[in-house]
Amino acid sequence: MGAGHLSVEYAPRPTAVREARAEVRKQLEGWGLAEQEDLVDTAELLVSELATNALLHSASRFRLTLTAAHGVLRCEVADTGRRAPQVLQAGGAESGRGMFLVDALARRWGCHQDGPGKTVWFELGTCGADGCGRRQP
Repeated sequence: MGAGHLSVEYAPRPTAVREARAEVRKQLEGWGLAEQEDLVDTAELLVSELATNALLHSASRFRLTLTAAHGVLRCEVADTGRRAPQVLQAGGAESGRGMFLVDALARRWGCHQDGPGKTVWFELGTCGADGCGRRQP
């Protein structure tokens, strides 16, 4: 797999999360990663969680950035919100489990303040080997 980079901005509308998911699948297919169905499904799920958080908590435009290089897929969602995401335990609540999923499924993730807003990111392994993409001890 070669390197790839994509950055797309979305308006704060109900279809934005679905559009971001579709863009993730399209790009990963274009980068030759479609045969790794678990990778594509996980990336779509986690991007949708971050995009949903951006819409719910900042109600602003958000930018999705995907980078694939050196066996790592990095997905970033930047918005104008200032509040850092928190990992909540998966309980019976209707919402609040998005970062729990990110924490459980991503190799690494984080958040940094970015000018007037923040960027939340996660990484998944793309090498396809046993244990690739799993959290490092």
